[in-house]
Amino acid sequence: MATPVKVYGPPISTAVSRVLACLHEKEVPYQLIPVNMAKGEHKKPKFLKIQPFGQVPGFEDDGFTLFESRSICRYICDKYAKQGNKGLYGDNPLAKASIDQWLEAEGQSFSPPSSVLVFQLAFAPRMKLKQDQVAIRQNEEKLKKVLDVFEERLSESRFLAGDEFTLADLSHLPNTHYLVNATDRGELFTERDNVGRWWSEISSRESWKKVVEMQKPA
Repeated sequence: MATPVKVYGPPISTAVSRVLACLHEKEVPYQLIPVNMAKGEHKKPKFLKIQPFGQVPGFEDDGFTLFESRSICRYICDKYAKQGNKGLYGDNPLAKASIDQWLEAEGQSFSPPSSVLVFQLAFAPRMKLKQDQVAIRQNEEKLKKVLDVFEERLSESRFLAGDEFTLADLSHLPNTHYLVNATDRGELFTERDNVGRWWSEISSRESWKKVVEMQKPA
């Protein structure tokens, strides 16, 4: 029996949860290896051999390593193309290009402001850190503009890259989950008709429900 792929990091990490959701969509067995970030395990030489920037997730498959969650997800979709959700990363060049352009939009336009808000609104209070109100205001305005674009796009198609759920949608799950469920800014998504409909649908997928269960305290 083949050795399962290894994912290093805690499920509460947005980047780790992105990879886990992809693995569940593709029905790929994996081993989740804890990394105690509070104790600085992600900065130890052993881990830096897997992830040279000392961040999570780390990823191993067939004796080699990868880092950066979106690249890992693309790799999973390509290597395991014939199992699980076969259309997750498209099945022809045009479909892949459409998915890639929305993945780029997620990484470059959606992730920066939403990540700041997730940290400031969801994690800073848990860590007993002072919230930066200026950063919150600025990034909320940036995120609103991105979601306005999404609202228009989703008036034309069921999902971002077309009428099927793809990696483009999956990549938005981690940050949106925290903003909707762990902050008071959920209405940014739920009060937009098309974005709200889209979020309700993608967050109801069994793959994501499994990840959310993993994030709950033991």
